[in-house]
Amino acid sequence: MVSYFVPRGRFLLKAGNIRKAIQEQQQPKQVLHNGNWPVLRHFRQLPANAASNESIIAKPKPQQAKQQTQLQLRQNALARWTGFLLRWAPMGLCVFGAIEWQLHKFRCERKGTQRTASEFQSRIYCSLPLRIISRCWGWLASCYMPYTLRPYIYGWYSNMFNVNIDEALYPDFNHYASLAEFFTRPLKEGARIIDDKSPLVSPADGKVLHFGSAADSLIEQVKGVNYSIEDFLGPLQTVEQSNEPISYAQALKKKRDGSTELYQCVIYLAPGDYHRFHSPAAWEPTVRRHFSGELLSVSPKVANWLPGLFCLNERVLYMGKWKHGFFSYTAVGATNVGSVEIYMDSDLKTNRWTGFNVGAHPPSTYEYDELHLDAKKPDQPGQKFSKGDLIGQFNMGSTIVLLFEAPKTFKFDIVAGQQIKVGQSIGHIADRK
Repeated sequence: MVSYFVPRGRFLLKAGNIRKAIQEQQQPKQVLHNGNWPVLRHFRQLPANAASNESIIAKPKPQQAKQQTQLQLRQNALARWTGFLLRWAPMGLCVFGAIEWQLHKFRCERKGTQRTASEFQSRIYCSLPLRIISRCWGWLASCYMPYTLRPYIYGWYSNMFNVNIDEALYPDFNHYASLAEFFTRPLKEGARIIDDKSPLVSPADGKVLHFGSAADSLIEQVKGVNYSIEDFLGPLQTVEQSNEPISYAQALKKKRDGSTELYQCVIYLAPGDYHRFHSPAAWEPTVRRHFSGELLSVSPKVANWLPGLFCLNERVLYMGKWKHGFFSYTAVGATNVGSVEIYMDSDLKTNRWTGFNVGAHPPSTYEYDELHLDAKKPDQPGQKFSKGDLIGQFNMGSTIVLLFEAPKTFKFDIVAGQQIKVGQSIGHIADRK
């Protein structure tokens, strides 16, 4: 007869005794004690009144239980409403925006006017944190670019925006330590030829958005979309001009014999263009005004959609005179282009924080800082520019607006939508027969 032994702990049991051992394990152990020895449930002996204390602590008072229940109900309701809003509010806003967009479209079609932004759409667009985005982009553009990444980043940017790097003073991508340096790159000597025969030349490389007469108080920023000259330039410089019983546009003119007229020209600088701007003529600025307004996009699509765009954006304008009368030169900021640098004006600081305003334009949109350049240094004559002189630079694409007085025989040599370079003729003065 063969015996089988199964190991169990430190002992060997026969196979016939396995069932008995299992039954002994399944039976509950009985702790024998007499009246003098309490049952030891834990290694640490509990006091006799521990159970009663635990029951007292565990059971809150009825008033506290009611308050906890109400608080829990409120938290649950708040959580449900928060989840509901986060889930459905974006969709509701999109539906509301689409309905408002279509209704405004039908109103414009019924009136037979060009489809532009409504007051509600303008306020929503101006409420976007574009100044914060512009400041962040300015910081990013000024950061150091690693040497190994420069050919790839600048090469991609050049291909994307059609940058002609061969005409730059430094055609090697590795020369530019940051994006800001690459944006404001100088050109080679002779890369731009100034037209000496033309009285007015292009101040920058870009696209001609609009040009024409500015005899009325409302002038066109693009075809069919107007803006106010007074809102754009600010009030008249002297009390005598303000008290004259004539329009704002006529009060700006230096000659009142009826031989001259106000004209304007708007040039848009794309991100791939040469970002420095020059003097379009021989003129003398006397007043500088800085409007710390919005930083909206000035692309042609937005200019066609938003009336008064140039009056809302941050801008630096210089008013003065040239041989034909009044002359103004304005550099308009835009999204990611808050920084406008004027080489002769070191006190100018742009892209400053003006606060976060939702649903309304900030007061700085209509307020401005004024500096009289002729009185800045009494012992020296005022700053004068010759045709083609370098004035300043943008850190990205933006817009230059020229508003000037010229004889009524002045004729433009450009067309809307034309690509133009620095030094090319804008117009000429025709001889009277």
